Amino acid sequence: MALATAAVALSGCTRDVGHSRAAAGSTEARTGAPIAARVDATHTDAARVDAARLVAADSEPGQWLSYGRNYEEQHYSPLAQIDKGNLARLGLAWFADIPLNRGQEATPLYVDGVLYLSSSWSNVFAFDARTGKVLWRFDPEVPHEWAVNVCCGEVNRGVAAWNGKIFVGTLDGRLIALDAATGHKVWETLTIDRSQRYSITGAVRVVKGKVLVGNSGAEFGVRGYVSAYDADTGKLAWRFYTVPGNPANGFENATMEMAAKTWHGEWWKLGGGGTVWDAIVYDPTLDLLYVGTGNGGPWNQNLRSPGGGDNLFLASIVALRPDTGEYVWHYQTTPGETWDFTATQPIMVANIDFGGTMRRVVMQAPKNGFFYVLDAKTGELISADTFAPVNWASGVDPKTGRPIQNPETRFDQTGKVAFVTPTGRGAHNWQPMSFNPATGLVYFGSRHNAQAYIPTPPERFKISNVGTNIGLLRPVPPEIDALLEARPDLQFKDNGALIGWDPVARKPRWRYVDPGGFANGGTLATAGSLVFAGGGERAFVAHDAATGERLWSFAAQTGIAAGPISFDLDGEQYVAVAAGRGLQPYYQPNYSRLLAFKLGGTATLPPPLPYTPPKLDPPPTTASADTLAHGREVYGVNCVQCHGNTIGTFPDLRVSPAIQAQEAFDAIVLGGARAANGMVSFASQLTPADAQAVRAYVITLAIEQKTLDDAAAARAAARAAQSANASSTAGTANAGAPAATTRENAPHAE
Repeated sequence: MALATAAVALSGCTRDVGHSRAAAGSTEARTGAPIAARVDATHTDAARVDAARLVAADSEPGQWLSYGRNYEEQHYSPLAQIDKGNLARLGLAWFADIPLNRGQEATPLYVDGVLYLSSSWSNVFAFDARTGKVLWRFDPEVPHEWAVNVCCGEVNRGVAAWNGKIFVGTLDGRLIALDAATGHKVWETLTIDRSQRYSITGAVRVVKGKVLVGNSGAEFGVRGYVSAYDADTGKLAWRFYTVPGNPANGFENATMEMAAKTWHGEWWKLGGGGTVWDAIVYDPTLDLLYVGTGNGGPWNQNLRSPGGGDNLFLASIVALRPDTGEYVWHYQTTPGETWDFTATQPIMVANIDFGGTMRRVVMQAPKNGFFYVLDAKTGELISADTFAPVNWASGVDPKTGRPIQNPETRFDQTGKVAFVTPTGRGAHNWQPMSFNPATGLVYFGSRHNAQAYIPTPPERFKISNVGTNIGLLRPVPPEIDALLEARPDLQFKDNGALIGWDPVARKPRWRYVDPGGFANGGTLATAGSLVFAGGGERAFVAHDAATGERLWSFAAQTGIAAGPISFDLDGEQYVAVAAGRGLQPYYQPNYSRLLAFKLGGTATLPPPLPYTPPKLDPPPTTASADTLAHGREVYGVNCVQCHGNTIGTFPDLRVSPAIQAQEAFDAIVLGGARAANGMVSFASQLTPADAQAVRAYVITLAIEQKTLDDAAAARAAARAAQSANASSTAGTANAGAPAATTRENAPHAE
């Protein structure tokens, strides 16, 4: 694999677009004039963040200098001006529209009066924190065709600041340094081999003058690694691979040679996976860097490593020396990973008092449903306990640190369908978790889900250069879904909750199930004894940190998944968050925004735009059962990852006008008519007969859904007619009679 180590010094152009609205309700439209001419003098010395400031972040409680505020990534603000006593006065101070209609997952930085935020397609914005005015915008002009190499949306989770620069990793694998005052490009370097299907969605970090960046792509056949680049020049300093390569080419170091002993077969031909797509955390006390690694590629271990093995360093927390990338220790959460149980979820470092014994620990709540507490220096397991329903393991052996796996869930070994909880969506995913040292609790959202894993037989597994390569048959047939629904142990009383987890007691102190529906936004804990997070019904919510009680909410008009922050400006505490969980559904108006709140804020969002959901109007189909079965298989490999019915970031093909005619469908799927939107041609993978089968299958999905919707509408109409008739009869019979005293209309006394 080629290493791109040379950096190119460039001067880029920025575009100042969009608008912001403050409490006075003013709207400032921007023009395309050079942004440097409009940068305030107070911002010409922007983002002067160095090692001393980052290590001493707690001495500047009003700043948010790095992804988790401090290096330990506790997502905790020491500010306490906003508390339970005055929370009712918290209001919107200003908002800034983000003109990008994909998911917003970034945690902003706040440095000396300026907010820095990355957005979808790796765009970066700088905002005046007083007003929300856009100071500059940088668009790296990622080719939208690169979206075919992205599993889960064209998102970005955050930037880093260092010595007057802002750093961002781009979806197409570049690392770019920007002038923090102007947004002009200083340098960029390519961090990936472009012949491989890598991407970058995670937040970058800066440690000791080095910019740390990982990547994504395990579903697409890549080999994971984390890299460190010189922050001044962009030159590669070191790289640590998370899985071994081809032994015939020699191993990069003794660590890779050791890891190779835990693999079998010719894993390197399929990449192996283990990508570092989110968690990268530095401990300045121990001078250790912790990275979380991803799932195997393919998921199905029997395909990538026949004969099993732990497959190091998949699904692991790995400790490295930040100066050199040298391996120190690892803890593997899911040996022999086969369910997409990544350990890339947020990692946090903290000092915890265990009954009078203070220990420095690493904590994580990864996809597999266990909450882990490890010794930060050695990686020794302190505890591992379930925070959500789990059936793939009955527990974790405290002596060995290994999970006690349930053989029935290992579809890769049995060759049979397995019903597993949690799923690849995770009991907890990338959303930031927070820690309040006063309560001793860790706050994060949990998800309860189960799915059927159907292994692809080895003889049917083929590598796709445009689809996913996970080694499972998708979508799940209705008859298998019915078997899942019949499993009482996999039916849950709720879909998940916001949790206040006690790492000492090893259990939740409280759980809050949102009545507005499932929500799993990132969390912010504050010294005001509050926890802020995205909630159900597209709300931004504040909870009591001690009890979980919901105390305040704001209607954001869109979902909020990103991590909030808090900062101080002019003696006032603010809370800010990026809103926008993709288009929910795809066709609705875009409400992506940066929202900023303070006590006494009086700004209001404009009313939602009129929106009429597209109707299901499928054409008839005469496709044979064999054609539909083939269409379902092709759809499962190439389409379901983006166009699955539960994903709103991409079009729902059932209502797409393109299914009305094969010619229109082929123009997109085979001809690449919408490549500029990220939908590339699949002609290298699909034949015209394949495209016909996929269209036929999608039409049957639309017909099935329309049948269900029509039946539901008929039942609702019948109930309404019955209610109207009953009311009419009652009105005639009781004409002139006095109203009965009921709880609703009775006199109210206190």
